[in-house]
Amino acid sequence: CFPLHYPIRMSIKLCVLMITGSWTIGSINSCAHTAYAFHIPYCRSRTIIHFFCDVPAMLTLACMDTWVYEYAVFVSTILFLVFPFICITFSYSRVLLAICRMQSTEGRKKAYSTCSTHLTVVTFYYVPFAYTYLRPRSLRSPTEDKALAVFNTILTPMR
Repeated sequence: CFPLHYPIRMSIKLCVLMITGSWTIGSINSCAHTAYAFHIPYCRSRTIIHFFCDVPAMLTLACMDTWVYEYAVFVSTILFLVFPFICITFSYSRVLLAICRMQSTEGRKKAYSTCSTHLTVVTFYYVPFAYTYLRPRSLRSPTEDKALAVFNTILTPMR
């Protein structure tokens, strides 16, 4: 809402802190999931019906009850996908309210165009991942998981 304050509020130190925190938390989260996945006993073939070793695809091959791990994935998804998405959406709603108060019609058009593009990309990034990882095992299908993977890895970065 205050674009001229950005250099004051977003210092190099804060930027480095955000990057370091993001990488650290992401690394810890993915290492924990990887370590757990290495300890899952697999009864059937180890062939995954997917493009890569994604958590939902690997859980279908497990021959043990994975409800604890599925719950951990659920909590991770809430913390690292849903909560940030809500924060970003709230932030954009404040920006959109500020745009509504703008006097210049041309400036408002430009701002709406930029914000709508950013919000679309954010939505296309977060929603499919949240949908993938929040669905219960009983509602999963390999075809749908593969389609979502294509959407997340190819289509979203192209926007």
